[in-house]
Amino acid sequence: RISIMSQIPSLVRGLATAALLLNTLPTSTAFSTMTMSTGTTPVSSGTTLARKTSRLPTPPRIKQTQNWREAQDLSQQFTKNYKVANDQDRTTVAIIGGGLSGLACAKYLSDAGHEATVYEARNVLGGKVSAWQDDDGDWIETGLHIFFGAYPNMMNLFEELDIEDRLQWKPHQMTFAMADQPGQFTSFQFPAGVPAPFNMAAAILTNTEMLTLEEKIRMVPGLLPMLLEGQSFIDAQDELSVQEFMQKYGMPERINDEIFIAMGKALDFIDPDQLSMSVILTAMNRFINEADGSQTAFLDGNQPDRLCEPILQHVRARGGQVQTGTPIVEINVNDEDHTIQSLTTADGRTIEADYYVSAMPVDVLKRLIPKPWSTLPYFRQLDELEGIPVINIQLWFDRKLQAVDGLCFSRSPLLSVYADMSVCCEEYASDTNSMLELVFAPCSTDAGADRNWMAASDEDIVQATLEELARLFPQEIILDNDNNNKNSGAQLVKSTVVRVPRSVYAATPGRNKFRPSQATPIDNFVMAGDFASQKYLGSMEGAVLSGKLAAQVVCETKQSPGPAATTTTPAVVVKPVHSSIADKDHSERIPTGVRGNFPIAFGGGQQGRGSGAKVSHP
Repeated sequence: RISIMSQIPSLVRGLATAALLLNTLPTSTAFSTMTMSTGTTPVSSGTTLARKTSRLPTPPRIKQTQNWREAQDLSQQFTKNYKVANDQDRTTVAIIGGGLSGLACAKYLSDAGHEATVYEARNVLGGKVSAWQDDDGDWIETGLHIFFGAYPNMMNLFEELDIEDRLQWKPHQMTFAMADQPGQFTSFQFPAGVPAPFNMAAAILTNTEMLTLEEKIRMVPGLLPMLLEGQSFIDAQDELSVQEFMQKYGMPERINDEIFIAMGKALDFIDPDQLSMSVILTAMNRFINEADGSQTAFLDGNQPDRLCEPILQHVRARGGQVQTGTPIVEINVNDEDHTIQSLTTADGRTIEADYYVSAMPVDVLKRLIPKPWSTLPYFRQLDELEGIPVINIQLWFDRKLQAVDGLCFSRSPLLSVYADMSVCCEEYASDTNSMLELVFAPCSTDAGADRNWMAASDEDIVQATLEELARLFPQEIILDNDNNNKNSGAQLVKSTVVRVPRSVYAATPGRNKFRPSQATPIDNFVMAGDFASQKYLGSMEGAVLSGKLAAQVVCETKQSPGPAATTTTPAVVVKPVHSSIADKDHSERIPTGVRGNFPIAFGGGQQGRGSGAKVSHP
């Protein structure tokens, strides 16, 4: 600690000097509607479409990081070292779950020449990124999904599928609504061409509207160990909540109010007093060390068509299959060694394969664990992981609102992040009307909300959202309390509310030690999912990486392809179970099974509440 503290003055001087040298940078200011660029953009089919929304080219520096190279090297393993020599070497793999993790696993197994089949319970692919069309033809989304430059496996996937042009990159800035200046925004603007970590230093130091210089300096003692020690320090903070970490390192409470609350709600839909500090540090470490790591992109349309469909076509072109509407209701095991014998579908079919991969949400998987597995510490540790609830809201207005071309942190007690999709996304583009997509979080008392919003009516949720928007943007959304809260400003034309009772795993303090490895104690069973052990958060990047690692486990277990891939590969080693679980005796449990056939039973999101809800999607 003494050696770290002794370096703080020089670090602060260096960062301040870097910011002062960038005398051409604009200071952070409040801003209004940003101009949308027009023109044409090529699409993967070779045709050219007129575009209404802006997009920047792929930031070149995201392909120059060590994390990118590692992701690329692993991708190339599947087409080189892991590639089977002939059809006799192919293995069949049954993948349970058609979210990003399951689709990524199938993609890379197909690249290696294996026969992968994805079994998705619902009639739509994507899992937590699924979307569907309502009776009006509008796409209803499970969440507001943003792609970061610090998503190397996801970015490699886009490149490998030749769909990079479907990402709409936005200006490199982080934009916050000004809580004490309604209707105004402030941004941390990252200067182009400046290397990491100096571009983030400049972005922080040149913004004078959120934190004082003293407060910024007082952040350094907690962040400097992260820079010097790296991942080992980050992992060690998993036992501390954000607020406990702040107290330990003497950070002012305003840093929590101004920055960490917004980050915590965006990263894990939870308030900082409930959130592990390792989540914040993992994101900040990527953003600080990768020059374009915090730059964001939107997909130019709905996820099923623009991302899931290319993966599906890739898998099918290589002999694999993707079957939707195929719930798995039972995992059948052999009596002798408890390996998987087969799977049973809801319609009574039997599925057999050489290997089986679970790409189900952890809450669904726990309901299907066979009785003989239930005593194993590897599976019992899953009791410590649980998905967190979140609500996604889409609001259509009768006019164009003041808009930012990019993601905005609302800094609202009820809302996390939002975006005007009519400005940010080509498929939703409109010159005359706005469609806001908002993340409502936290939405349960366990996560920090003042009430159980998951049980509230759609009308109550939309009304609470409008009241928050009226507070943030009083000149455009005006609620008349004397006229039944009728909006005398922009009129709401349509709204949708999608509840996801079990989204990404709740990253409360101490959860990392219970995240299971992709390799399991069962010889022909492999684990995938964003909750599984990998160096990224419960996110799209984490899901893709976990699916990729699961494919690696299958390939490594099936064969010894050469010197570059050996049985000592970390992904193939079963992670030791923490002593709090491993040292106990566990009695057998009968699997409860998946109950119902509505979307949330399989870890998805749905409109309406309960199993009897009228929903307009599978």
